[in-house]
Formats: sequence, structure tokens, C-alpha cells
Amino acid sequence: MSQPTYKIEFEGKAKIGEVMGNLASVQLKPEDLSSPIAFQMAISRIYDELMKMMSQGPQKHYVAEIKFNDSMGNPVSMGVDFGNSIPPISKKEVKVKIIVEFYDED
Repeated sequence: MSQPTYKIEFEGKAKIGEVMGNLASVQLKPEDLSSPIAFQMAISRIYDELMKMMSQGPQKHYVAEIKFNDSMGNPVSMGVDFGNSIPPISKKEVKVKIIVEFYDED
């Protein structure tokens, strides 16, 4: 891979915790709140996913909720899925460094 054209680093904080099952399938999206019907469909989708997770048995995933402010001062929140094993970190709340690199297209 080529060298980045521009690189910027941010510092933030992360909370590490556990979630059960498949995190990606059980979530509300902005479009789910666009109308009462869309919200009902989202609740039905989430209910179906929860029932599927219950029938398969519990699976723990370790995740981190990361929060930082971008270069324009806007708050940014993102998640990182660590999978089935917790990373070797001693605390539940830690500092993080977020690196964004820009590359020219080849």
C-alpha cells in the first residue's frame, strides 16, 4: 500500500463492555424513526432477531464504545467489536487514539 497523502490523529475515550449475540442485527437506524410504520417494522425486526438469538443460545461479544471530537468540534461516537475474547486491557474505561489516513487513488 502507498504512503498516506494526509494523516490526522484524534484522542478520545472508550468504554469496554459485553453484548449478547450479533450486535449488528439488533439496532435501530435513523430511517427506523422516520414514521410510525417504519418504527413498528424496526421493532418487529429486532424482536425476530432477539428470538433467533435466544434459540441459538447466548454468545458474548466484547465491544468498545469510542467517543471523541472531530477537528470541527463535533462529537463522534463509534463502536469496535473485539469478538469473543476481551483484549488485554486492565480497565473498562481507557484512552484511545484514532488515526485517519488519506490516500490518493491508484
